[in-house]
Amino acid sequence: MVRNIVVLGGSSHAQLNTSICDYLQIPTGNVLLSKFSVGETRVEIQESVRGKDVYILQSGCGRVNDHLVELLIAISACKTASANKVTAVCPLFPYSRQSDIPYNKTGAPLSKASNCYNKPDFPYSFESKPQTPHPDHPPSLGLTNGVNCLHKGLENWQADNGTPDAHSIQHGRNGHFVRGPPNRSDTLDSQKSSLSYRQRNWSSSSLANGINHGENGSAPSKDAPFQPRPGYKQWVAQAGTLIANLLICAGADHVITMDLHDPQYQGFFDIPVDNLYARPLLKDYIRKKIPDYQQAVVVSPDAGGAKRATAIADGLGMPFALIHKERRPTKITDRQNATMMLVGDVSNRTTILVDDLADTSNTITRAAKLLKKEGATKVYALITHGVLSGDAIERINASALDKVVVTNSVPQEEHKKRCPKLEVLEVGHIFAEAIRRVHHGESISALFQYD
Repeated sequence: MVRNIVVLGGSSHAQLNTSICDYLQIPTGNVLLSKFSVGETRVEIQESVRGKDVYILQSGCGRVNDHLVELLIAISACKTASANKVTAVCPLFPYSRQSDIPYNKTGAPLSKASNCYNKPDFPYSFESKPQTPHPDHPPSLGLTNGVNCLHKGLENWQADNGTPDAHSIQHGRNGHFVRGPPNRSDTLDSQKSSLSYRQRNWSSSSLANGINHGENGSAPSKDAPFQPRPGYKQWVAQAGTLIANLLICAGADHVITMDLHDPQYQGFFDIPVDNLYARPLLKDYIRKKIPDYQQAVVVSPDAGGAKRATAIADGLGMPFALIHKERRPTKITDRQNATMMLVGDVSNRTTILVDDLADTSNTITRAAKLLKKEGATKVYALITHGVLSGDAIERINASALDKVVVTNSVPQEEHKKRCPKLEVLEVGHIFAEAIRRVHHGESISALFQYD
């Protein structure tokens, strides 16, 4: 029995919280989780946590936003109640797939804005290079406002006399004009001011008459969509940094999670993050439940999961294959129509798809169809986080998948009732052992071993 520890379970996964407490031989923490009639989250810790190590379990599934706010409030409540240490245990970390999206998926290079400075008749552009002085060539006239000649006049006068006077400054200012200084009416500033004056008069007269004209005098369309100015990428919020900062500001001292979608997510935190692996659990299932597994082929459904799949294949001495999305589309909405091609041989073999997360199950079902088309006899899918949202269950039931194996990092009771192909692996003992080792100050490197 572990002493001086409190394990609080959020509303996302009560069954996993009970499993962890049973393994640690401690009672579940007494916490009240509810909502006010307005929809606000209410968290009340109904036992003393003063001087204790508190572990709050909350998985990023179901109503993700509500569960995240509930986790933040619970962490803050425990820190306010003088808890010694607060650890957030998130089997499926919320927003873990939004850590690597710095801008929209078009990925187009920066384009110049449509203005007077990049038109063909404009002499200068972003690629313009300054003229190189040459002893046989006269110096350039510079810009039309005479700033360069003013500086040259000042430098020449200072070299001769040491201090400038008004006459030399005026001479340097107008030195490059052949016919003397230009009139006020001919300068660019005067033209701009007169143009803006005419535009103001035209707009005011139009508004007075109840007419709103566009730039060319024509009435603009009312339903014209918003078009951002070219020259800039459309940046979106980086949710990874935001979630990390929220947990830290709420008072979390430590984070324990499993199979982050992107391992670089740990770099957003200024506190320790332990990323556990379900790889030993999946490898044990392959050894015990798949007959003649050494002749099977481990397949990664996309290039992003190749490292994860090859680690399992190398550990078990199995061959490896990869499914590549040819001519990968640039828009997220078009990725479902991407052409998939298989790299490797799966003919007359059992295939094992390995991935970290299945949300809509579109990727693994399309991969299973391709594998059966290439001659695979049986197709397994081993998934760490089986979110299975939307019509994922119906898609799996109608697919070429023979069996889908997921962990209970998210609740699977309802999914298992609706899908006869689904098999669930228990991960409660992995998190319980991690909590025990962290609480006693022991190393958790043994939980990171792949074999």
